[in-house]
Amino acid sequence: MLNPADDAFLAALAGRLPEGTLRPADPRHLTEPRGRWQGTGGTVALPRSTAEVSTLLAACNAARVGVVPWGGGTGLVGGQLLPSGPAPLILSLERMTATRGLYPVEAVLSVEAGAILADVQRQAEAAGFLFPLSLASEGSARIGGLLATNAGGLNVLRYGNARDLVLGVEAVLADGSILHGLKRLRKDNTGYDLRHLLIGSEGTLGIITAASLRLFPRPAATVTALLVTPSPDTALRLLSLARKRLPGMISAFELIHRTGFDFLAEAMPEIACPFPHIPEWSILVELGLPAGFEAESLMASLYAEADDAALVTDGVIAASGQQSAALWSIRESIPEANRRIGSVSSHDISLPLSAIPDFIAQAPAALGRIDRFRINCFGHLGDGNLHYNVFPERGRSRADHDHQRDAVKACIHDLVDSMGGSVSAEHGIGRLKVKDLETYADPAKLSAMRAIKRALDPNGILNPGAVLRESGI
Repeated sequence: MLNPADDAFLAALAGRLPEGTLRPADPRHLTEPRGRWQGTGGTVALPRSTAEVSTLLAACNAARVGVVPWGGGTGLVGGQLLPSGPAPLILSLERMTATRGLYPVEAVLSVEAGAILADVQRQAEAAGFLFPLSLASEGSARIGGLLATNAGGLNVLRYGNARDLVLGVEAVLADGSILHGLKRLRKDNTGYDLRHLLIGSEGTLGIITAASLRLFPRPAATVTALLVTPSPDTALRLLSLARKRLPGMISAFELIHRTGFDFLAEAMPEIACPFPHIPEWSILVELGLPAGFEAESLMASLYAEADDAALVTDGVIAASGQQSAALWSIRESIPEANRRIGSVSSHDISLPLSAIPDFIAQAPAALGRIDRFRINCFGHLGDGNLHYNVFPERGRSRADHDHQRDAVKACIHDLVDSMGGSVSAEHGIGRLKVKDLETYADPAKLSAMRAIKRALDPNGILNPGAVLRESGI
């Protein structure tokens, strides 16, 4: 049983920390982007060092006070707030933004967990490198939260998820002990890899305070194209063709359904479709090329071969950075258009690539047994991650379907699970999908997860109720 972060506890804790470390929480610490939940907790801790994080966690563990880590507040599954229960201490590392070291020969950048992703990208660029993690919230998302959720984003196809971009982490465990794992080794076979245990654990096993990040050479040239394809099946065949012809050069391969363009026209008309008629399916492709290759020529050759194979029917190849940005604005604006229209239920799912066409074909009929909906299916086709979002028909609102939200989610998740997929591809479990994890996860996996949680956080203070429900600890 946890205790609240009451006045007596906070007064005692304040005496062990520099002045100003504890502050009243403001609304940003108690809300989430979709506005569905309101958090509890009246105090936020803003440490300046790993030692102060250690002091905070040791005190909370001794007093059995819950700790809710708050990164940039951009998570979409409620992992950054506690909607009910004893008031926790909210922990933000926003003051911990220092660079611990830049190692050009090693292509490594070590930063503290409060660093904002866009700032890390700029620092890497200034050093002549690329840090490839890229997503819509990069202007506010922080490294600690991105690693805690194993963020995906736009470049997973080429560079991998967040965990693939990390060589070592420093972290503080529930009892305040510090894990000094900020190594820069490509090979370290000394027992269990605690780095990968902490990455993706959503702050339930420890608080990541710093990380050594892998950097990559910047492509000498990039080229972007929006290609019209007849179907998801031809889109996958186009991906296979591109991989064979341009191995290691595909940075992004994004699937867009016509509903995405319809929603942009409805909610964000300033984002224009480059085709005279909205295509049923299209693919946004970006290539990143080493020196010695002519980017537009390679993309044109890929298009010509795909056209001969009936994999594309039209396309636009960007001839400038401005045109490339305009094509990317289509893909990057779809989530905002979705938000303005208001979904009944949104799904962050992944599937084996070969199962994607069958899923896309079968899901509308399954949903049709519940009601009539509009579906916006888009996402990172190259790594099998779809954002399959269900919306009311024109003239109706999502409130009209509130009573059907659980049925819609179960319908999609059941189908995904039956095809060997995952009901959480890149957003994590948080508190939103705790029941889904219990429903679809392998029982042996769940048992092992609970055992690990008990071992590392026996009092259950770290992000209580996230990933695993408290009664399951």
